[in-house]
Amino acid sequence: MFLQSYAKNRYSKYVIAPHVAAMSMRERHLYEDMGFKNRVQMGKYMKCHFPKLFELKPADKLWKKFIYDSLDLVAPACFTCKDQTNCFACRLVG
Repeated sequence: MFLQSYAKNRYSKYVIAPHVAAMSMRERHLYEDMGFKNRVQMGKYMKCHFPKLFELKPADKLWKKFIYDSLDLVAPACFTCKDQTNCFACRLVG
C-alpha cells in the first residue's frame, strides 16, 4: 500500500509497486535484487514510477532504508549487517 500510494499510474501501482515491495524483503541491496547495475539506475527507475516519493527521499539515504524507515520498520538485512554503527540512523544501534 505504501508504494502504491505514490505510484504515478496504474501500471506502477499494480505491477511495479508489488514487485519493488517483494524485492525489498530480500537480503541484498535493493538495486541488486531489482537487477540494476547500480543505485543510479535504481533511482531513475523509482523516479519514473514514483516521482512524488522520489522527491521525498533524502539524497543520502538508500531506497530500501528509506522505504522501511517510512513504514517504521527495520529492513531484513539490517539484522545481519556489519556496518550498523555507520548506517543512516540505524535503529538497531543505540
